[in-house]
Amino acid sequence: MNLPFDPEAGLVAVPARVHGPAGVTVVRLALDTGASWSMIAWDPLVLLGYDPAVETARIQITTGSSVEFAPPVIVSRLEALGQQRDRFSVLCHTLPPSAMVDGVLGLNFFRGQRLVVDFRAGLVSLD
Repeated sequence: MNLPFDPEAGLVAVPARVHGPAGVTVVRLALDTGASWSMIAWDPLVLLGYDPAVETARIQITTGSSVEFAPPVIVSRLEALGQQRDRFSVLCHTLPPSAMVDGVLGLNFFRGQRLVVDFRAGLVSLD
């Protein structure tokens, strides 16, 4: 599957469907090959019926400005770029509003796949 993007924009962002106990929602995730984990903000996860606050584990993450700790949440399904991952672990952490996305799609989603980000054609694909 090829997904078009604006190669002049600041981020390569893709829509992703997240499934949870209370339903399904679409979030906008930035492609981030510098992130080991995929991350989704608190609000969409809570809307889907997850409660990140009850997670006792915390994973250390380094952001552009600090070191923080985020709870891992296993979502029942995450679909993006024509691929799906069942029982997929994401970190729950809210990005600042200036980020203009609901989270990031990180390396744990891409492993074992071929990710192509073609800036000349303005297309991203994962297979």
